[in-house]
Amino acid sequence: MRGSLRAEVRGTRMTTSEPAGPEGTGQATGGIQPAAPKPIPRPGPPRPGPRPGPTPVVHAATATPSCDPHQYGRVDPDGTVWLVSSAGERVIGSWQAGDPEAAFAHFGRRFDDLSTEVALMETRLESGTGDARKIKAAATSLAESLPTAAVLGDVDALASRLATIIEHADSAAAAEKARREEFRAAQTARKEALAAEAEELAANSTQWKAAGDRLREILDEWRTITGLDRKTDDALWKRFSAARESFNRRRGSHFAELDRERASARQAKEALCERAEELATSTDWGPTSAAFRDLLAEWKAAGRASKEVDDALWRRFKAAQDTFFTARNAVSAEREAEFRANAEAKEALLAEAEKLDTSDLEAARAALRVIGEKWDRIGKVPRERSAELERRLRAVEKRIREAPTRGVDPEAQARADQFRQRAEQYERQAEKAAAAGRTKDAEEARANAAQWRQWAEAAAEALGKRG
Repeated sequence: MRGSLRAEVRGTRMTTSEPAGPEGTGQATGGIQPAAPKPIPRPGPPRPGPRPGPTPVVHAATATPSCDPHQYGRVDPDGTVWLVSSAGERVIGSWQAGDPEAAFAHFGRRFDDLSTEVALMETRLESGTGDARKIKAAATSLAESLPTAAVLGDVDALASRLATIIEHADSAAAAEKARREEFRAAQTARKEALAAEAEELAANSTQWKAAGDRLREILDEWRTITGLDRKTDDALWKRFSAARESFNRRRGSHFAELDRERASARQAKEALCERAEELATSTDWGPTSAAFRDLLAEWKAAGRASKEVDDALWRRFKAAQDTFFTARNAVSAEREAEFRANAEAKEALLAEAEKLDTSDLEAARAALRVIGEKWDRIGKVPRERSAELERRLRAVEKRIREAPTRGVDPEAQARADQFRQRAEQYERQAEKAAAAGRTKDAEEARANAAQWRQWAEAAAEALGKRG
């Protein structure tokens, strides 16, 4: 509609024939009539006019009520159409259709179209939905065309409205510019914050998955931010792009190093599995147990291979370890059963020893020596019972040893006691070494204990003879 209106209002006068409906045709001649008037054709059947186009939809708020064109012009009997305004009268066309009212209606509709266009400008300027600069240019162009517009209506009011639009367009344009600049600043600040966050992630984050996900979220948000000037937008994009590339390089370097560490850990753990499998069938329980403890410490220090590989290697290592310790535990269980039986046997000997009567000291000593020999042949007992049983036996020995005797050499008695104590000391050392898996030390301690026990028995026998 605007384009057709512009074409109409920019012409100086009507110079083309226009359809006038069933009344006939009118010819605009700029007010110059021929010498003899042409006969008016009789009305015939109406000719089909142009097919109507879509009716422009105008919001109720922008619609302008039509004014009465009779108040702003006249139509002379010869068809000359005059516009009356504050600038005076001027000819706007010539109507030859024979009906002056049709001329008023025609040129009035033209004015209404211009008034509607002005109302649209006012609404768009007031609501801020249009470009104030473009509205000003359109209003200026329309105001310049009013002095020659072929319309009937209050062109003075229309000119005043256009002047108001032009006057307020500059302030509206300034406000619109301020809004655009505020919006641009806010959008720039958003991208600057995102670029700074990306740079922080690129420089310091080691949460590779979380940081990578966040950088993708930043990129998605970045694409929704518009309205920046091209130079600023390009500079910020370079910052974000450089940060993302830096993060990707650092992450790639980290995982490459991690792959190298995993390969090294895999080789080390494969070697540990081989060593564990070699030890799995050993029956040298003490040293092999210590060796497995050392292997486990090396395993923990070797680092981790990839999860799948690391889990498979651990199952292999654990199987070798379990094979050894299952066999050792079976032997230990058997040995513990033997030790419990030994403890019961020693308890029976203790019950017998604790009943010895020192009134016949010689018989008591002889019985105690027999009990001691049986005690030594029985062997080991559970560790938690050893101290208790030994303490009870020593108490019996002390009771008999300190029983009153006649003619006993104190020095010989002290020497016999010393031999016995040394024998007991070596026996305890042998037990501890055996429990720790030091087989060689245990055998050596047992040999020493046997030697000292032999000397103690010889000393005790010599004392008995003297007594």
